[in-house]
Amino acid sequence: MSSTSYSGAADTRAPASPARSRRVVDAPTRVFHALFALCFLGAYLTSEGESMRLLHVTLGYSMAGLLAFRVVYGLVGPRQARLSLLWRKLGSLPQWLASLKQGVADGSLVAVNWRQGQNLVLAIAVVALLVLVVPLTASGYATYNEWGDWLGEVHEVAGNAFLLLVLAHIGVIALMSLLRRKNMAMQMVHGRTEGPGPDLVQRNHGWLAVLMLVAVLGYWSWEWQQSPNGLISAQAVSDLVSGRETDDGDD
Repeated sequence: MSSTSYSGAADTRAPASPARSRRVVDAPTRVFHALFALCFLGAYLTSEGESMRLLHVTLGYSMAGLLAFRVVYGLVGPRQARLSLLWRKLGSLPQWLASLKQGVADGSLVAVNWRQGQNLVLAIAVVALLVLVVPLTASGYATYNEWGDWLGEVHEVAGNAFLLLVLAHIGVIALMSLLRRKNMAMQMVHGRTEGPGPDLVQRNHGWLAVLMLVAVLGYWSWEWQQSPNGLISAQAVSDLVSGRETDDGDD
């Protein structure tokens, strides 16, 4: 009797609804973000010595090209990818700082819009990264063409400043993920966020993301073919192999 009652109760339960999500970042923006981060990481790791100088320069040029794409896409692309959104967020900074000052004076920080503050910090970091690419790549080009030794120092300072901004950017994302209790970084992987509601990005524009990826890979291939010894010198490969053999020997 009890078994039958249990089965009937189980049958009347409503099935669990699947977790809902909505698209907030389109494919071109995500691919740009991934390639931009990869190029900087590779350029930073190959910044020392002459053996990988051509690879370092190629990655730097790639960053400049990706920046050009992002600016154009931010001017003529869909509304969600427009750079004007960043400027509007930055435009609200004085108002938010005034509310923070008033909250401190009144001893009521709970009334401050902290979510807006998080978005402002993130927007500042993104704009700073995009702006800093200009002196970073320009000084790199000048250094490569030997326009002056002092430009090499400028390039190094810009590179270290860019690294600090990247780390700050990652820190802000980690903090926002902790405060909002969801992985904010995954939005740049699959372009979606948890929660009900319509997609903020109606069209994914996957074709444009593929075109950008093909263009970058094609440029790398062209640079490799134009280099007599490739983008990585034989000495660099030899050093890597010998270093690996030394490590294996030590083990």
